[in-house]
Amino acid sequence: MGSNFNLNKVILGGRLTADPELKQTQSGVPVTTFSIAVKRKVASSGQQPETDFFYATAWRGTAEFICRFFKKGSAICIVGSIQNRSWIDPNGIKKNATDIVVDEAYFVDGKDNVVGADQQTTESANAPTAQNSGYMPSAYNQPKFDEIKTDDLPF
Repeated sequence: MGSNFNLNKVILGGRLTADPELKQTQSGVPVTTFSIAVKRKVASSGQQPETDFFYATAWRGTAEFICRFFKKGSAICIVGSIQNRSWIDPNGIKKNATDIVVDEAYFVDGKDNVVGADQQTTESANAPTAQNSGYMPSAYNQPKFDEIKTDDLPF
């Protein structure tokens, strides 16, 4: 009478360490790999927080979304799962890595910090998100945004 309970879910909020680059597999599936810097909680006052770097991979519409709207230094929230992988390097040494497989990506910054904000007005509360089960911006299905005048915003 064992339990089959399994849970692998991670939520990270941080800043991109480099501009994400959209690539495609040999079969044409969009993919991007990137890293985000996440500051740790400060244990005691007066100390500088340490930063952890996490490597992530996003596929299909989520990859397209990230590459279109985020750049180096952009704040991002990602939701996904942790995946371990191993390989043998050219010197015959076994290597291991832990990656985040991104299922969802969300804006954290306001409209002035979003890539393409000068062409299309976006705002965190109204901006699209990329999820495997939801809306997926792509080259053939670009989101349509209503123009919001800065004077109309409550902040």
